Amino acid sequence: MNAHALFTAYGTIVQREIRRFTRIWPQTLLPPAVTMTLYFIIFGNLIGSRIGEMGGFDYMSFIVPGLIMMAVITSSYANVVSSFFSMKFQRSVEELLVSPVPNWVILAGYVTGGMARGLGIGVIVTLLSLAFTRLQIHNLPMVVITVFLTSALFAVGGFINALLATKFDDVSIVPTFILTPLTYLGGVFYSIDLLPNFWQGVSMVNPILYMVNGFRFGILGVSDVSPFVSLGMILVFIAVLSFIALKLLARGKGIRH
Repeated sequence: MNAHALFTAYGTIVQREIRRFTRIWPQTLLPPAVTMTLYFIIFGNLIGSRIGEMGGFDYMSFIVPGLIMMAVITSSYANVVSSFFSMKFQRSVEELLVSPVPNWVILAGYVTGGMARGLGIGVIVTLLSLAFTRLQIHNLPMVVITVFLTSALFAVGGFINALLATKFDDVSIVPTFILTPLTYLGGVFYSIDLLPNFWQGVSMVNPILYMVNGFRFGILGVSDVSPFVSLGMILVFIAVLSFIALKLLARGKGIRH
């Protein structure tokens, strides 16, 4: 395939993905906005007023970057896993398999679609947060790079989940038992400096810690880990998961029977 054909195939997948989640926006865009608003009210206003400052900022300002990142992570992941698994279930994915579209274009198209939803949710949650606190941007390039890379990472993760899933129940296992606990334990609501040394070391194994803190550094200028380490870890995870996704796709894992 020439460059024009590759770009057309990529653009078609992306366009279809964006149309899919915007067409059912009450299910894809509205629930995260409502959920995050409840977090702002309950944790930020009600509980935060009793906690006081954390990391040199009032509690609401401290948790907002983490909540934005949490919304981006879950939305990017959910979009790809639900979309690609639905294509598997309906057997419409076979159209892609018989086409001359390279696997990397298929992966890139679905990942971009997941990023579009994740970043869109991130913008919505950011705008909602302005009703509760005043955001200051410490390092705009760090904010943009971190949120884009994190969205891409979890979109790839959703693609792998969709490939390995054999039934609809498998789609919810990873978000429920892995993604959600890692997100809550990733420093969204607290600084790991509050933890004993042993649990600080355990927290460093959590990949979401680096993403939340990288984004928090871009917004507030404070972080529990070096922002350069955060970016490096995210890039490593993207490379590893992308390699796994392409290998599984090439083998037809979960697709060819």
